[in-house]
Order: sequence, then structure tokens, then C-alpha cells
Amino acid sequence: MSTQVDVLYKGLRQGQRTALSRAITLDQLLQRLLDDKYSATAPQDVKDATPPPNSCFRIGLSGPPGVGKSTFIEAFGLHLIEMGHRVAVLAVDPSSVITGGSILGDKTRMPYLTRNPNAYIRPSPNRGTLGGVAKNTHKSMLLCEAAGFDICLVETVGVGQSETTVADMVDMFILLVSPGGGDELQGMKKGIMEIADMVVVTKADGDLANAARRAQMEYTSATKFMHPRIGSWKPPVLPVSSVTGEGLPKIWSTMSEFQHKFEVSYLLQQRLSEDQTVRDTSRHLEQQVYQGSLTPGIAAQTILQALLMSWHREVNLNNE
Repeated sequence: MSTQVDVLYKGLRQGQRTALSRAITLDQLLQRLLDDKYSATAPQDVKDATPPPNSCFRIGLSGPPGVGKSTFIEAFGLHLIEMGHRVAVLAVDPSSVITGGSILGDKTRMPYLTRNPNAYIRPSPNRGTLGGVAKNTHKSMLLCEAAGFDICLVETVGVGQSETTVADMVDMFILLVSPGGGDELQGMKKGIMEIADMVVVTKADGDLANAARRAQMEYTSATKFMHPRIGSWKPPVLPVSSVTGEGLPKIWSTMSEFQHKFEVSYLLQQRLSEDQTVRDTSRHLEQQVYQGSLTPGIAAQTILQALLMSWHREVNLNNE
């Protein structure tokens, strides 16, 4: 087994898609990857070969059946590859009650993306998991990231209350809707709308172009009454045609804006968790806020000052 792990580990670091497919089913490889990445004794070339955590932009996509998720993902994935990205698609499928395998077969519905060497598609049977989230989805994302894929698209089975699990796994959550207008809006669960960072109206071409514009206006009105999932971000509603490609550049530029806007927030949170002094200060202040002896605003200001002092010390040490 150790020899097999060694071979797969080397292939994974080289970005081989076949090695990635086998690695996803081998738990030992992920553990070794994490051990070597953060081990003080691991060779530097091993550490450098593995991208840092969250270097991959993780995007979750959901929507009702028939909305055109796979068609959109193929068109969007090819658009991203043309821009120089490497795209991994984790498509969580319904499972066969007999064999346990995937039923829908996403690879057959994304023929052009499947054949592209800079894309990787992994249909994962959900095996009865509610909301369409496979248990190994998070592990698969880590391995795709280690194999050099900088964008990971997670397609779920459909709209369900447990889709919130996907939103917690990814950096951005996208809801795909058809030009159904009011009827579909009324039938859409409020919960799935509240966790969406962007709403994409599909099939915005041909005879459905006008219906797509009406749906865009209706969903835009609906999002005004939703509380943003992250910060002050207001989820935009954008139309797209997966056939003509119209709308894809705008969707990607908006996603990039979202990613860059909250990258600073992520880095701050990461630093807060890594710096021992700041972490201890945060815990102490948290207790004071809980006891009512300190206001949250003063606590936040104190933590920020501690973080800035930590950075200042680090800069001084690097300049010595």
C-alpha cells in the first residue's frame, strides 16, 4: 500500500488527472499530503509543490432540475480555461439504489469540458446524503487544489434545505434559475435564496430572452428583501446564455470582484487564528464581552490594535 501511495502522491503533485481520480478514493494520500505540508521536517520542495490552503476559488452551484446546471458549467468551465485557469468540477449525482453509482452521468453531459486537459470532472454519487452533498466532497476539493486546479465548481443535485452544507464548504454560492418568472419564484424555498451570493438566470437567448429579462427583474426585487450572507454584499442577478456564451464574462468578473472583496477578510481571520498573542487577547476580550463588562466595539478595536502591533513586530524582525 505504501508504494501505491508514493506513486499516487508523486502523480498528484504533478497534476495528473488519473492520479487525482485514484487519490480521491484513497484516504491515506490526503493524510500524507497534509502531514508533509505542515510538517517541520518535510523537504521544502514538497511544501512548495502543494498550494497553500484556500488558493483555490471554490464555487458552489445549485438550482432546480432542468435549469441547465451541467450546460452552464461546461460553457463556464471552457470560458475559464480560455483565460488560463485549471477547472475541477465535483458533480454530486443521485445514487443508484442497486449499485450505489451515479445515475445522471455528468461526464456524458459535459463532453467538451471532459476532453480538455485543463479540466477535471468527478461525478460523485451522493449515496442518499440529503441535499446532494457527498461525504467526501471536502476531501475531494483539497485534493483538486493540491493537484493544481485553481477553480473548483461543486454542482449539487438540486434545491433542498440541506444545500446550506455546500454554502459552508465553498467561497461563493451560486443559485441557477430558469426564466420561469413568478411561478418559479413562489415555489423557490426562501432558505436557498438567503444563502445565494449570486443568482444566474439561465437560457437567456432565443424565444426565452424576454422571459429571462423579466425573471432577472423579479429576482432582483426579491433579493432586496434578503439579508446578505456575507458582509454588505448584495447578491446580483445576472442573465446568461450557455449556448452563445453571452453573459459569461460579466458573471466571472462579478465572481472575481466577490473573491477579491472578501480575500482581505479571510486573511485577517487567518491571521487572528494563527497569531498566539492575538488569539489569547481575543479569548480574554470575548469573555469580558460575554460578561457584559466590555462592549463589542471596544473589544474589536483592541483586537485590531493587537494585530497591528503583531505585524509591526514582525516587520521589524524581518528588517533586522
